[in-house]
Amino acid sequence: MSTAPSTSPPSGSDSAGGPPSDEARTAEAAPAPARRTWATLRPLVLRLHFYAGVLIAPFLLVAAATGFLYAASFPAEKIVYAHELTVPVGEEKLPVSQQVAAAREAHPEGTVAAVRPSPEDDASTRVMLSGVEGVDPDHTLAVFVDPYTAEVRGSLEQYGSTGALPLRTWIDEFHRDLRLGETGRLYSELAASWLWVVALGGLVLWFSRRRARRKLRGTTGRRRTLGLHGTVGAWAAAGFLFLSATGLTWSQYTGANIDELRTSLGGATPSISAGAGGEHSGHGASAAGDGAHGVGLDKVLAAARAEGLGDPVEIVPPADAESAYVIKQVQRSWPTKADSVAVDPATGTVTDELRFDDYPVLAKLTRWGIDLHTGVLFGLASQIALMLLTLSLILLIVWGYRMWWQRGRGSSFGRPIPRGAWQQVPPQILVPLAVVVALVGYFVPLLGISLVAFLAVDIVLGEIAHRRGRAKAAAR
Repeated sequence: MSTAPSTSPPSGSDSAGGPPSDEARTAEAAPAPARRTWATLRPLVLRLHFYAGVLIAPFLLVAAATGFLYAASFPAEKIVYAHELTVPVGEEKLPVSQQVAAAREAHPEGTVAAVRPSPEDDASTRVMLSGVEGVDPDHTLAVFVDPYTAEVRGSLEQYGSTGALPLRTWIDEFHRDLRLGETGRLYSELAASWLWVVALGGLVLWFSRRRARRKLRGTTGRRRTLGLHGTVGAWAAAGFLFLSATGLTWSQYTGANIDELRTSLGGATPSISAGAGGEHSGHGASAAGDGAHGVGLDKVLAAARAEGLGDPVEIVPPADAESAYVIKQVQRSWPTKADSVAVDPATGTVTDELRFDDYPVLAKLTRWGIDLHTGVLFGLASQIALMLLTLSLILLIVWGYRMWWQRGRGSSFGRPIPRGAWQQVPPQILVPLAVVVALVGYFVPLLGISLVAFLAVDIVLGEIAHRRGRAKAAAR
């Protein structure tokens, strides 16, 4: 059966059937430049995402696996060291000075570096000793004391401001530097430097695909793997960007640049003045290394309490005869408690105070970002979120390599994305893009160095392939 021709005018033409009007032509042509621009950029983004995924994925895989273990180490630590960390609840806690004396009697070695009085009814007091033989110089020996009976419940090596014990310390160091020291830190900084690039590239590629091509139901093979890879990556991208940014905050090279930038913007973390400043400073200080300087720990702690410093707190004895006690809150969970005061050891009066509310905004954001990255800001909730995020990164890496394999013929990995994509990008876009990449590479050195290395290798391989092609053509 034949169908009568439509009598309505074609789209974009006027009612008289003539050529399209100027307005119609403008409407049709408007999105074309954007489409052409993306058509030239997409192969470049795809090639970058592919090579970054293939070459950086091993570093990301190690960082994700060790990050998963680190997040899980918080609840594990409470179970493994339950005897040292918890005590039976008694009637009344003893003075802190008496608890420290019991710790010093059991461990007279070294000097008292800090004291963390029992923050909860069933928690022990920690007395941290520095300069102990056999203990890493960057660590302390934490002696755990029952605040009700002054019984010493044990001692463990401790590291960092969060009070990491041996299990978490080992995992933390493996995550940060593979336990290889400063050289090992390059791996984690390289992973953090590229994570945001891979995440953003994947996000752009995924959302540029047509909706019909993004569905999972009814798909098989490489298309299904791509669907899983893209869907999970899109949902987790914000988390990856956060992990990358906060991880770089305390990295070796980029971290130094970030600190310099924060300082120039007035966002450096302030510090309290630990000078005693009184005319009697230096008098009454003990040389025994037991922390009992001047008026003693109990009066110093009482002075801090009077200034509103609630648990948990850490008492740092004076570093020398001219210094004051520093009492600081050490609650990294929400809400953050980070107020601190300095107390003159001769008089027991507060000589300086620093409130977290007075921190610059950038300093607060840095504090919260690091605490969220390390899983302490929201406690168990953030630790579970970190485990899910690192697990998703592991799955994305596995799916990425699987897609590469599926691009082949079942016995080898598929061909890489063709080179030469940058030649299709218009100069008015390529030049500003190159400038931005150069600036980012300078600020994030390991990203810039590795990108230059990738380009150099790619150019060499391309030249070799080109010469082989010419030789074959000449042989024919």
